[in-house]
Amino acid sequence: MSQPAFEFDDIVPDEFADPTFTVGELAEAINDHLRRGFRGGIWVRGEISDLSDRGAHTYFSLIEEGDNGKAVLNVQLFAPAKQRLAPLLRKFRLELRNGMNVRINGDLDFWAQGGRLGFKMANLDPKFTIGDIAQSRDEVMRRLTAEGLLDTNRRVRVSPVPLRVGVVASVGTAAWHDFRDELERSGIGFQLSVADVRVQGDMAENMVNAAIARFALRHDLDAIVVIRGGGARNELAVFDSEKIARTIAACPVPVLTGLGHEVDRSVADEVAHTALKTPTACAGALIERTQRYIGETEQAFASIVQRSEIALNDATNDLSEAAHRIARRTHAAVERSDERLKMRVDRLARSGPAALGRSIERLDRASARLLERPTDLLARSTQRLDVLAARVGALDPTLQLARGWTMTHNALGGLVRSTADLGVDDVLITTLADGTVTSTVTATHLKDDTDA
Repeated sequence: MSQPAFEFDDIVPDEFADPTFTVGELAEAINDHLRRGFRGGIWVRGEISDLSDRGAHTYFSLIEEGDNGKAVLNVQLFAPAKQRLAPLLRKFRLELRNGMNVRINGDLDFWAQGGRLGFKMANLDPKFTIGDIAQSRDEVMRRLTAEGLLDTNRRVRVSPVPLRVGVVASVGTAAWHDFRDELERSGIGFQLSVADVRVQGDMAENMVNAAIARFALRHDLDAIVVIRGGGARNELAVFDSEKIARTIAACPVPVLTGLGHEVDRSVADEVAHTALKTPTACAGALIERTQRYIGETEQAFASIVQRSEIALNDATNDLSEAAHRIARRTHAAVERSDERLKMRVDRLARSGPAALGRSIERLDRASARLLERPTDLLARSTQRLDVLAARVGALDPTLQLARGWTMTHNALGGLVRSTADLGVDDVLITTLADGTVTSTVTATHLKDDTDA
């Protein structure tokens, strides 16, 4: 390195006592010190943030929250190292994602062009990440177990015909198509209400939880199904969420999970009513339950038909026997009736002439009495008529007038019977035996007790 000298009035400093680096030289010196100070690379742990792919390379920040704020380390995973780590990640079913806790190995590197210290990742400890996931899961499980929430949803009754299903899935994925196609192939009329959600990434937890909570409020669903396809272990950790687990446990509708992983069970599986291995198996469980109900119904119907046929045959036989008995008894009764009728005809034939003779005699006597009786009746009636005529004649007004009686009428022709019927100046017409007399009332006088 060079140290140029300048002509100033003050003393020129010793060139070797205070060396000055160019920026490039300083960057090389920093990297040299980093390589010698951290010989063989170093291990560092933290949480992945701001993960992004740029071409074949991957970049992210490794962060740690502390009392003094957030510590950040920029990490570069270049294509060669990325290809070398791919089999390891596949073996342990891991995929680098934001929020994932990792322990990685690499070298510190000062990037002169950007003026930043970075970390070139070369290796990864999968057991650290798996252990972190397991530890987080175990803590959630301990809390749920202590509160007795693991069996809450299992106690919810499942409809024998779960046709109305709420589905929480990422529509368009293979998991969704596998589930839907399996139901369609069954030929059963399932009615699906679908909530299209993210099943991985930062938004997955809240979206899945909200979808289950919405379905839980409905009263027209027989079951809720939560499905997703297979994936990395840390991606499936979304379903280890305590928030999702508590929503499932509190759900009044049975929840079935088909989360697509053959090895591990998520916390969601543990609290669900029924946990299946795959979305297809989840659909199969719904189909099997419905077909079992259909089979039991058909069997019950066949049993009813069989028993009905037996009962009908027995009733037909009983009716036939009863009809034969009735026919036999009717035939016998008719024969006895015929005999009694013949006997009565014989008796009638024998007693008829005598009864007829007696009737003729009674008729003759009645005729004689009838001829005698009108004369007596006529005589008695004439006698009573003469008596009545005499009585009527005695009451004839003409006879009474001839004897000296009179009848007085007012001008209107009404018979005067009392002085109360008359007033002064009223006109009176008095009928005598030989004519009438017209007079005018000048005064009336009531008869009292002193009058003779």
